[in-house]
Amino acid sequence: MLGRTDSTGNQEGMAKHKITDQQQRRIRRKQSSSIDSAGKRQRGENLLQSGELGPEQAGLVSTRYSNQVDIVTSPTSEPQRCYLRSNLESVVTGDNVIWRPGKPYGVVCAIQPRKTQLDRPDSRGKLRPVAANIDLIVVVIAPEPRPHASLIDRYLIAIEHRGIKPLLVFNKIDIASENTQLTKDFAHIYARLGYEVIEVSAQSGQGIERLTATLQQHTSVFVGQSGVGKSSLINAICPAAEAAIGSLSQAHTKGRHTTTTANLFFLPAGGQLIDSPGIREFGLIHLKEHDIAQGFIEFKPFLGHCKFRDCRHQNDPGCALQDALEAGKISPQRMQSYQLIKQSLANAQ
Repeated sequence: MLGRTDSTGNQEGMAKHKITDQQQRRIRRKQSSSIDSAGKRQRGENLLQSGELGPEQAGLVSTRYSNQVDIVTSPTSEPQRCYLRSNLESVVTGDNVIWRPGKPYGVVCAIQPRKTQLDRPDSRGKLRPVAANIDLIVVVIAPEPRPHASLIDRYLIAIEHRGIKPLLVFNKIDIASENTQLTKDFAHIYARLGYEVIEVSAQSGQGIERLTATLQQHTSVFVGQSGVGKSSLINAICPAAEAAIGSLSQAHTKGRHTTTTANLFFLPAGGQLIDSPGIREFGLIHLKEHDIAQGFIEFKPFLGHCKFRDCRHQNDPGCALQDALEAGKISPQRMQSYQLIKQSLANAQ
């Protein structure tokens, strides 16, 4: 419908979009958050100019909040809350930083180069860092919520792409569940593929000693669906962490997100552990089809040996992966998982 012209000659639309109360509240929260963030960053700059801070020193980010971080200098030091310099945007848990102490707040001045980085897509699909300088990613699986091969494989693809060592931990293996045998079968399948697999029970203590020994001298991050018992495992191997334990959602058996920010803890026998926000699955939308295939470690000897360079590894003639599948060198389950993941990404684009 055409607009109408008012007495001043301006054209006026016949209908105006009305902002709902919920949208207005969201806008106010965003504006308030932006103002608060800018104010805190300015306070950090003011502290640097004031001369009230101590000398520069090395530190480690143990927790990142929205506009501030906690810094520790040793396993026994008390965390120091710090502002960030205005030019530092993506400081995350696990970052090695240069900072200056103060009372009650210090200031982070610079970030040291990262060895590795764990990231995940935000609501807009843009990758955001979650934790830094990790050399071991612990994927926790349990009978409840029900495990799925494609979900486990998504984790492994993302980990392989980042060049970080994975560890598969199958928790709650002693509970009475219709999925317990399925979980144990998965553990055996991935162990045969060459992955390090540990079966544990945070409740009974089974496997905890081995898990603790494996984590020593590493900086590890725990990932997995909400409700698989990540926080319970952390409490079992590092009681001082006092990580929040969430109960499974009765309605959906997917668990409630009890950890809202990544926290770093020092292990009693050495090493560091990062408890990440509940990540149900890694986003793979940024990866190419070749990256997906590379994430399946048993595929690697056959990749690049297909008859055609643009082989889709389905019913293509001369496909090296299909030949390996028929020869029993690749399991039907893993090939099906690969095709499902590849198709899901194609549908999402």
